[in-house]
Amino acid sequence: MGLEDTLSDWTGPSSDSEQEKQERTERMVRDAVDSHDAFDECDLDIYAKGSYANNTNVRADSDVDIAVECTECVYWDTHEPGAYSGGSPYKGPWTPMRLRSELVAALRAKFGDQVDTSGNVAIQINSSTARVDADVVPCFTFHYHFSETNYREGTKIFPIEGLGIVNYPAQQLEKGREKNVATGHAYKKAVRILKRIENAMAGDDYFRELPSYFVECLAYNWPNSLFNQPSWTALTRAGLFHVWDSLQGDEPNEEADRWLEANDCFYLFHDGQEWSRNDGREYAQAAWNYLELGDA
Repeated sequence: MGLEDTLSDWTGPSSDSEQEKQERTERMVRDAVDSHDAFDECDLDIYAKGSYANNTNVRADSDVDIAVECTECVYWDTHEPGAYSGGSPYKGPWTPMRLRSELVAALRAKFGDQVDTSGNVAIQINSSTARVDADVVPCFTFHYHFSETNYREGTKIFPIEGLGIVNYPAQQLEKGREKNVATGHAYKKAVRILKRIENAMAGDDYFRELPSYFVECLAYNWPNSLFNQPSWTALTRAGLFHVWDSLQGDEPNEEADRWLEANDCFYLFHDGQEWSRNDGREYAQAAWNYLELGDA
């Protein structure tokens, strides 16, 4: 099989059987939460997020990320300190510790010893022949206020150790759909290509593993015009070169020149991030050589 045929094959999502397992896993988690009596007195939103929800997952990354969001209280922050006073302090029973504890109990009642609570953030449910791995994340509603009435809605996660983590899963879903439409439905296919390249290189011990989300963010920062290429090989060449060329040097000072995460809410590179500009450049160079794309 030639390179173009391989890349074309890599544009596809998980297989039908893998998608069935993913959907079954999501249903079973939802059933576990709905059957737990303690949650009868708690308003919860349960939804898939990440690559599975955004349809950018590939077989090697086919686990399901599921948020269990408590909407009983709202955590918040402000763009301008002191600009918003917030509402009355929450005095109910649903603390981060209790939410996690009840969620563990609900999942263990359904999945038994397949539940792994050793993680700092997610509660993992190990796969079986009928379902895939699942990372279940307890979280709370979060508002980031630009003014009293204008805010961005996300979620706040409380790890067992460390500071709270703010995520914007709805924005990632929305922005991914918008970019996919704007690029003639090439964006998500390109993301799957990049992820499968990363998986192949890691499987061959050619290059280190990188977070799937980071790889998705690299493609998110390709200009929409770049996706207008005559072949998948040409698109992959153009995209990898754009990553390698654009991430030279230090992070720009101008906000408009900085790359964003795929949710369009956070900068992709900053001091607290688990990846760097150099990770992006090295991935692009390794992928270029791995695919034998020749001289730039």
